[in-house]
Amino acid sequence: MHHDEYDYMFKIVFAGDSEVGKTGAFLVYDITNRRSFENLKLWLKELSQYADDQVAILLVGNKSDLRHLRAVPTDEAKVFADKNNLPFIETSALDSTNVEIAFHKIMTNIFKKQINLIKKNTDDKNSRPVTLEGDEEQFALKKFTCCY
Repeated sequence: MHHDEYDYMFKIVFAGDSEVGKTGAFLVYDITNRRSFENLKLWLKELSQYADDQVAILLVGNKSDLRHLRAVPTDEAKVFADKNNLPFIETSALDSTNVEIAFHKIMTNIFKKQINLIKKNTDDKNSRPVTLEGDEEQFALKKFTCCY
């Protein structure tokens, strides 16, 4: 396998607590590289095969600082995200644009999926549901902090 091919294959970054990919995955493509975007279908297929169906996935278009070299229009990525029910954000690892927001989004989605899973699995007659009041995203950010 050539170095170029490897670069296009390794763009799924997992975030989890006890098992790799248990709770969240960043699906990252390079906005300046059309081929990396075209590989998203394959990566989603692999995620659906190997990851738990409760994994929160965030589609990330990286290298937004290189807009002048853009090969993937933002609108096209949004259409792909909508078609696959994925939240979407563009980031720049170089200048940190939207990086923190991306982590907040994935953590919020992980939190929501875990709450829904708990609600779904709660069948004990003596248990009472927990109702969170206020902004779920703010609660998630306070509950789940991340170091960069």
